[in-house]
Amino acid sequence: MNGPKPKRVFAEMNLIPLIDISLILVIIFMVLTPILVQSQLTVKLPKASSGAPAAADTTVNVQISRGGAVVVDGQPIKWDKLERELTLRLPKSAQKTLLVQADRSVAVEKVVTVLDVAKRLGVGKLGIGVSAEGADQP
Repeated sequence: MNGPKPKRVFAEMNLIPLIDISLILVIIFMVLTPILVQSQLTVKLPKASSGAPAAADTTVNVQISRGGAVVVDGQPIKWDKLERELTLRLPKSAQKTLLVQADRSVAVEKVVTVLDVAKRLGVGKLGIGVSAEGADQP
């Protein structure tokens, strides 16, 4: 009765490495998605001889592409949702800066619409994004 026991085959699969790899891929995609969205929007800024960079932590960027698409801090939105989106992103409006980066071929009316919404919300500083006069843009 004390003879050798029959050996069992270990047939369970270890899923922990698979879960680890999956979570790493999810994190990579979460980090890269905003960068990819930002790089797909091409805005040719008008040139200016003077200008200073804005502080990134207190600035909300609004980009308007040549086709009229509007992007707030890398997130595409519709024009009718612009005021709601800016209200959410500007909780302490007087301490924030709104930077409008519009393609040079965009109608002034669209830029004025963004500036008007920002003024209604009481934004502290308003700015228009420009590129340096000697800088090349695609």
